[in-house]
Amino acid sequence: MPGEFIKNGRGSCHDTVMHEIELKFQVPPGQRDALDKAVAGRTPARRVRLQAAYCDTAQRALAQARMALRVRREGRQWVQTLKGATADGMTRLEHNVPLVGAASAGAAAPQADPALHAGTPAGDRLRTALGQAPEEPLAVLFQTDILRRTRVQRTSLGSVELALDSGSITAGGSKLAVHELEIELLSGSPQAVIFAARRWVPRFGLWLDTRSKAERGDMLARSVAMAPPRAAAAVRLASDMSTAQALRCVLATCADQVLVNASQVASGEHGDEHVHQLRVGLRRLRSGLRLFEGTPVDAGLALAAAALFGRLGAARDQVVIEGEFAAELQAALQAAGVPGGVPRATPPDDGEVPAAVLRDAASQTLLLDLLAAVHADDPIIEVADTGAPIPDEPLRDRLAARLNRWHRRAAADAKRYPELDDEGRHRLRKRIKRLRYALEFSAALFKPRELRRYLAALRAVQERLGAINDVVVAMEAFKRHRDTDPRAWFALGWLAARREVLIAKALPDLKTFARAKRLGKA
Repeated sequence: MPGEFIKNGRGSCHDTVMHEIELKFQVPPGQRDALDKAVAGRTPARRVRLQAAYCDTAQRALAQARMALRVRREGRQWVQTLKGATADGMTRLEHNVPLVGAASAGAAAPQADPALHAGTPAGDRLRTALGQAPEEPLAVLFQTDILRRTRVQRTSLGSVELALDSGSITAGGSKLAVHELEIELLSGSPQAVIFAARRWVPRFGLWLDTRSKAERGDMLARSVAMAPPRAAAAVRLASDMSTAQALRCVLATCADQVLVNASQVASGEHGDEHVHQLRVGLRRLRSGLRLFEGTPVDAGLALAAAALFGRLGAARDQVVIEGEFAAELQAALQAAGVPGGVPRATPPDDGEVPAAVLRDAASQTLLLDLLAAVHADDPIIEVADTGAPIPDEPLRDRLAARLNRWHRRAAADAKRYPELDDEGRHRLRKRIKRLRYALEFSAALFKPRELRRYLAALRAVQERLGAINDVVVAMEAFKRHRDTDPRAWFALGWLAARREVLIAKALPDLKTFARAKRLGKA
C-alpha cells in the first residue's frame, strides 16, 4: 500500500495525486497548552497560518458525495485541494494543485476551478457529484482560519507528521472553534499512524473524531448540530475470498458504523439514535468476530467491544422505558383510577454519560485496535500444531457450517421457549441477533431463495423477542421503586401481564424459525 502514496509534504507546491492516510483527534481544553509544547519539542518550528475557503453547490452536491473542495493560502501560495472520503476510517482520496499566479497573499481567495482535478480518481468522483446538478454554480459556504504547528515523528513502522491545529471555522455569522491533532502518514505502513496515536491519545486524553473540518463546516453552514446516525452498510463477500480477506471486509464495514457514531457521541452533541446505532455496530462487530472465530485476531477486541456495549446499555434502556411504554402505561393507570403520572423508571444501573464513556482511555483503545485490525499489514494465516499453514476451506462451506451450528443451538431453545426464564430468553435473543448479523455478512455467498424465507423467519423472531426483552428491562427498572411508589407496583403487574401476552404471540414465529431449512454447502 505505501507505494500508492505520492506525497510531497503539507503545503507543497507540487501537483499531487495521493491517498491521504490520517487520524484526527479532538484536544480537551485542559491539555491544549501541554500538547502544544509536546508537539513543538525542543526546537519548535514556527506555526503556519492556513486560511481556506470551502466550496459547494447550494444543494450540497459535494458534501452528499462525501467530498470537499477548497482553496487554501499556505504561506504566500494558494493551493486548490479536492478530497474524497473512503469507508475505512483513515484513508481519503486527495488531489492538490498549486494556483500559479493566483491572488496575492492579502487578497481574497481565488475562485475554485473543478476542471483542475480532471483525469484523477478524485476528479472523477467530483464530476459524478456535480453531474447531478450541472446548473448549480459553486460558491464559498464556509471558511477556516487555522494556526498549525507540525512535527515529523519516526516510528519503527514508518514516519508520520503531527499537525496541531488551533483556530476556527466560520459560516455566515456563526463560528466554531478548532482544537485538534492530526496524525498523517508520510511513509511506511498505515499502522505507523495507529502506533503514534497509541502514544499521544492516553497521554493527553485525546479522542478520535472521524469528522473532517469540511464536514463540521458544512454542518455549521446549515446550522445543524450533529451528523446523522450511521446505519450498517451492506457487506459483499465473494466466494473466492480467503478467510482473512472476508474477515477484513466485515471488520471494515463494522468499523465505519462504530467510528462515525462514536465520534458524534464523543462530541457531546448526539441523539439517542447515535447511541443505538453505535451499540448495533458493536454487536455486529462481535458477531463478525464470532463468525470467523479461529482466525488469529486480537481476542481483546471482542471483549472490549462487549464492555463498551454494556456501558452504553443504561442510556439505551432509559430510552426504551420512557418511549415504549409511557403512553400505554399512563392510560392503564388512569383506567384503574390510580392518581398521578407514570412513575420514574430508573434502570438498575444509573449509567454513565455517553460522551464521557467514549472519550475515556478504554474506549479510545478499542477504536484504535479496531482500526489496526482493519489495516493489518500481514495476511492472516491459520497454522496447525505442526507449524504448517492450514489450507483455507472454501469460504461458503466454512460459513455455512458455522451458521448451521448456530441455528441448531437457537432452534433447540426456540422449541422450549415457554420453559425458559428471563435470562434464558435473553440468551436466545442474543443468539438470534448474532445469527442474523452473520447471515447478513455472508448473504452474497448464498442463493437468494436459500436466504429469503430463512431471514424472514429470523427477523420475525428477533422482533418478537426484542419486544419481550424491552418489557423485562422495564420491569427491572421499576423494581427499584416498588417499596417507595405504589404506582411502580401497578407498573410491574401491568408489565408482567404484557410479557405473558407477548410470549404467547411469539410462539408461532418461534416454531416457524425452528423448522426453517438450513443452509447447504456448495
